[in-house]
Amino acid sequence: MAGIRLNTTQALRLWHQVGVSLVLDDKKDLTQRQMAILLIVYLEAPPHTVRGLAKQLDVTKPVITRALDTMGKMQLLTRRRDENDKRNVIISRTVEGALYLEKLADLIVEKAGTV
Repeated sequence: MAGIRLNTTQALRLWHQVGVSLVLDDKKDLTQRQMAILLIVYLEAPPHTVRGLAKQLDVTKPVITRALDTMGKMQLLTRRRDENDKRNVIISRTVEGALYLEKLADLIVEKAGTV
């Protein structure tokens, strides 16, 4: 996969344009932590657990749980107990979450053409 070439100003301008567009146009206004969790779950191979996400993002499990509570209400992710180890909570993708990220990717591509 070849990367795109942006200078620092273009990179910040792209991040700015995408962020402002999300705040203005989207009912699902995610924090940076929530967005990081969503992208991990959708772009990295499963399984994903509360414990694993907390370790990866160097935060506590309650921090992840609060983020998942919000994203669960938005139907972006679901949670269920691991049947093999009841201590673990498995995080799963949803159709709504996939559609959200597809729309986000389209927005990024659109805005990348303007920087």
